[in-house]
Amino acid sequence: MAMSCTALSFFSLFIFVLISLDSSIGNVQLVQAGNPNYRDALAKSILFFQGQRSGNLPSGAAQQITWRSNSGLSDGRFAQVDLTGGYYDAGDNVKFNFPMAFTTTMLSWGALEYGKKMGPQLASTRAAIRWSATYLLKCARATLNRLYVGVGDPNIDHKCWERPEDMDTSRTVYWVSPSNPGSDVAGETAAALAAASMVFRKVDSKYSKLLLSTAKKVFQFAIQYRGAYSDSLGSAVCPFYCSYSGYKDELVWGAAWLLRATNDAFYFNFLKSMGAGDSPDIFSWDNKFAGAYVLLSRRAVLNNDKNFDSYKQQAEQFMCGILPNSPSSSTQYTQGGLIYKLPGSNLQYVTSITFLLTTYSKYMSARKHTFNCGNLVVTSSALRNLAKRQVDYILGVNPLKMSYMVGYGPYYPKRIHHRGSSLPSLDSHPQTIGCDGGFQPFFYSSNPNPNILVGAVVGGPNQNDGFPDDRADYSHSEPATYINGAIVGPLAYFAGSKSQ
Repeated sequence: MAMSCTALSFFSLFIFVLISLDSSIGNVQLVQAGNPNYRDALAKSILFFQGQRSGNLPSGAAQQITWRSNSGLSDGRFAQVDLTGGYYDAGDNVKFNFPMAFTTTMLSWGALEYGKKMGPQLASTRAAIRWSATYLLKCARATLNRLYVGVGDPNIDHKCWERPEDMDTSRTVYWVSPSNPGSDVAGETAAALAAASMVFRKVDSKYSKLLLSTAKKVFQFAIQYRGAYSDSLGSAVCPFYCSYSGYKDELVWGAAWLLRATNDAFYFNFLKSMGAGDSPDIFSWDNKFAGAYVLLSRRAVLNNDKNFDSYKQQAEQFMCGILPNSPSSSTQYTQGGLIYKLPGSNLQYVTSITFLLTTYSKYMSARKHTFNCGNLVVTSSALRNLAKRQVDYILGVNPLKMSYMVGYGPYYPKRIHHRGSSLPSLDSHPQTIGCDGGFQPFFYSSNPNPNILVGAVVGGPNQNDGFPDDRADYSHSEPATYINGAIVGPLAYFAGSKSQ
């Protein structure tokens, strides 16, 4: 087995090197050798969010993941407010608003950039956005001068292995306030609400206006009471979703989205007042600088607005740090050609970075724009080819020939680190499974999960392109909303391209 994997890795590397050199017809044919069905993957990537829903689930066609049932119906009771709804972030039963808001922003950005390519999936994407945006509205509007940012004690929850429908753990409510600020989570929440407001502008104007007016208030809260939510909430969010990058990136990100949603000079002036940002080679739920640069560069590339040239330069500096053949590349790749950033849930970085690659490529293509990384001339097709390689790898064009999207293709992860998926449904096992009840015989079983969480993209392979498919190996086998939230856009981009 080791020999065949090595041979496959060498072959994949050979293909990858070829496509990295850019865009001849022969190279494009090599990329398409795996022939992924992007439309099918797109539909499944959105369906996944139904499996993450908290609250009172709809009936019929609006809830196709039928092994899930109502859960978290008393969420918010500790604070005497209604905080039902939203999404569980990953394989646990906690609602962390920081990554949930980022997921909402990315889904909204995907709908805004690629909605015309989504076909029948645009309505499903809007439904996925609405599910979390409505919850975020509750969190922002329930109590004056308070932004609710999470439900469920993560330290207790992570000691349990039980279905969300059976939760008997403390549903502690967490919030930030003027005396305990959280500019990062507030900035991201404002970004999510502003982005979502544009998605619904033409289809539900009343809802859109409520989203935007709330976004403005939340952003004002973020800039008026400055501080990191990690400092205010401590072990309730760390080490799970600490704001490691600080909160400046969320203020830039939130202002960028509000500028796009309102075209109000206040947000442009605020951005200028923030000065130069970091120059990261990563984009994630924690570090938003690169996403903000690409979002803001849109005006420079498409409208030739010189006021935004600095963001275009920073966006292109980011791309130069990602491209494998760039003299300033700071990005590691596996032998199979996958971007490799960090060992914990690496595909979250792959999907987020891929979103920026396709989006900037789209902007460049519209104006036949190119840029330089040293002496390397970068075209839109260079970014597109790299993005396609990442998407194809996730869908099975990789050394193991494994799709890292559950339910897509013939060979995908069967033992994902996910409570609801790994435990029998209420229909098949109506008896309550308590906090400790799920470990034996379910968590420690080598059997495949009984419920297929269709569309879930897991943490992914290791740096050697290996994947153990082990439920206990959460850094590789756990899906997360923010992994899927970022891949929806690129899937729509390729699903709607003429080559499909």
